Amino acid sequence: MNAEPEKKFGVVVVGVGRAGSVRIRDLQDPHSLAFLNLIGFVSRRELGSLDAVRQISLEDALCSQEIDVAYICSESSSHEDYIRQFLQAGKHVLVEYPMTLSFAAAQELWELAAQKGKVLHEEHLELLMEEFAFLKKEVMGKELLKGSLHFTASPLDEEKFGFPAFSGISRLTWLVCLFGELSLISATLEDQKEDQYLKMTVQLETQSKGTLCWIEEKAPGLKRNRYLNFQFKSGSLENVPNVGINKKIFLKDQDLFIQKLLGQVSAEDLAAEKKRIMHCLGLADHIQKLCRPEK
Repeated sequence: MNAEPEKKFGVVVVGVGRAGSVRIRDLQDPHSLAFLNLIGFVSRRELGSLDAVRQISLEDALCSQEIDVAYICSESSSHEDYIRQFLQAGKHVLVEYPMTLSFAAAQELWELAAQKGKVLHEEHLELLMEEFAFLKKEVMGKELLKGSLHFTASPLDEEKFGFPAFSGISRLTWLVCLFGELSLISATLEDQKEDQYLKMTVQLETQSKGTLCWIEEKAPGLKRNRYLNFQFKSGSLENVPNVGINKKIFLKDQDLFIQKLLGQVSAEDLAAEKKRIMHCLGLADHIQKLCRPEK
């Protein structure tokens, strides 16, 4: 990034759970301070202040002339509403994934951002991880015959975090970034509410007719794990070796956002990123409709 801007962008952080707390910490990093000025945070809890940062009301954040940017770090089900309010108030928005829990809502918000001339940035930390960099290198130039990505974890509250295709969209984003746009072949859901067990199984196809199986499996006591297996014409890849610690990925994501605020990202790159995000949200939407036709 080039020299400091004439004016720093005033920032409010909305939601101070794990992601929001990391964002508050990173906004006080010396590098961030050159471009961004943390004005305060919004939370439904009465906290008063955190790390010497003051709590402000949502109304004050929306009206404040000091605030140019909102970081949306609340639970996924509230993202759409917050994004809409801050864009309408003329603020730039950074939001943790998934930006919305429906394709139609995301489309509407991109249009609103364009209409207001504001940056709308959806965070994708999974693309900044060492594991992804390793996979990208391993997969490059190879033709996939078939593959699978199986993710396990403890249950998530669907009311807050959305259907598994949305709460697990980082896995889908990996597959799309590794193998290009995908077609949905089938999707099924095993949902045993009394045991809090849920398993979503999705069959996808690459443009060169390779097949991919994506599984999200959640149950109490199930450890957070990712199993992958990719079979290529020229060999196979099973799981990712330990490739080191994912250092400062929230800061890396923030740097991408700052570049957008400063107009340093090309229109082509912005369009390609938006196309990928919408492709993934479109697939997630379609998967949900197949698994839960009543919704």
